Amino acid sequence: MRRSSTLVDVFLLLALFSGAPWAVKGSPHCSKQANSGEIRPHSVTITEFGAVGDGVTLNTKAFQNAIFYLNSFTDKGGAKLFVPAGRWLTGSFHLISHLTLWLDKDAEILGSTNSDDWPVVDPLPSYGRGRELTGGRHRSLIYGRNLTDVIITGDNGTIDGQGSIWWNWFHNKTLNYTRPHLVELMNSTGIVISNLTFLNSPFWTIHPVYCSHVTVQNVTIIAPPKSPNTDGIDPDSSDHVCIEDCYISTGDDLIAIKSGWDEYGISYGRPSRNIIIRRITGKTETSAGIAIGSEMSGGVSEVHAENLHFFNSKTGIRIKTSPGRGGYVKNIYVSNVTLDGIDIAIRFTSHYGEHPDEFYDPNALPIIEQITFKDVVGKNIKTAGLLEGLEGDTFLDICLSNITLNVTSKSPWKCSSIQGYSDLVSPETCEPLKERISPEHYLDCYCLSDHIWISSNQNKGVQDLSW
Repeated sequence: MRRSSTLVDVFLLLALFSGAPWAVKGSPHCSKQANSGEIRPHSVTITEFGAVGDGVTLNTKAFQNAIFYLNSFTDKGGAKLFVPAGRWLTGSFHLISHLTLWLDKDAEILGSTNSDDWPVVDPLPSYGRGRELTGGRHRSLIYGRNLTDVIITGDNGTIDGQGSIWWNWFHNKTLNYTRPHLVELMNSTGIVISNLTFLNSPFWTIHPVYCSHVTVQNVTIIAPPKSPNTDGIDPDSSDHVCIEDCYISTGDDLIAIKSGWDEYGISYGRPSRNIIIRRITGKTETSAGIAIGSEMSGGVSEVHAENLHFFNSKTGIRIKTSPGRGGYVKNIYVSNVTLDGIDIAIRFTSHYGEHPDEFYDPNALPIIEQITFKDVVGKNIKTAGLLEGLEGDTFLDICLSNITLNVTSKSPWKCSSIQGYSDLVSPETCEPLKERISPEHYLDCYCLSDHIWISSNQNKGVQDLSW
């Protein structure tokens, strides 16, 4: 028995220092891939192309002409477009590779309130149609596709989508196409978005889709509490994404990880994976601090979220899915979470609904497994957990460790069709999770093995092992 225990320890240590997914916990790629201060050898100011920063003059052509000019420098070290102090009204414009878009301290880029200034483009192939309406969708204010090495940054300048007119069209059901995002980059790599404030997006605020190596860092995102679907940051079918040091307060999920919608997402088959989220503060009266889904049909895995603070919000952490989604959500690790004034701390929703058309397969059931929550504290919490799996499709290996919540509900946990383990959870968790986390479950509980092993061996002379 002693020999077996030692072998388990050795294997766990090897895993910890190998390339195994749980070694992502240290998040080394975040700092390495972000370089918003990169010096470009060529630089122009938007005023050189006739832009007027009075908040009234439409500057779409000035932005388009400036970027067309800078395109000649993409193979010469890249270029920088400088936006000085002023209020620069514009319609949608697209970026190029090896470009830095820099907003000065008192610079504001304002989205036009005329829908004609936001061209209609094809729907995303992993969605099959516009997210709100069949057919196309309005292009984002700042847009790019098939790009490499793009930086959107500055000295805390502002990008304001002036979304209230779009929200009114949504509420009045007078939209002709799906609303635009504020920033969307497609099929791109080496993206940095940092040191800016984003306000009043018509729809989702920052949307990297089919992208790799994306950093969103030191940004503030704000929209009114009741503004519809104004998600903060939505990585979608993207990998190696780092989101850190942000404040977000919107009318929907602060961060939502997605990967396509029903049969279209299944067919496109590009997952979101290797995502780091850390040091996020924010609130949402209607939705979740961090959500996965509900569009997750291409799969979501290897997500590490830590050092989170959510307050005055509907939900802390939520996984949303539905029959017909297919796909998977697995290998998710959430730790060091502080909650205050939250209706539901942890929520799994298995019948979210909303399908693109009648051709989805209701028998395409999602796989939800190896989800770990560790070191969570909360006060003024109404419900600790509302964890609803699917009958006949149990959510597996849900692990709760060191969770203390001050809960007002007499029934703090409500669970169905889930299986897992727990340790040091207050109030006491629901029956399907009451089995205690023991050494035989270390590998069932995603990312707990390394932490438990280190803790239990701090005084056992680990240094005596040689390699």
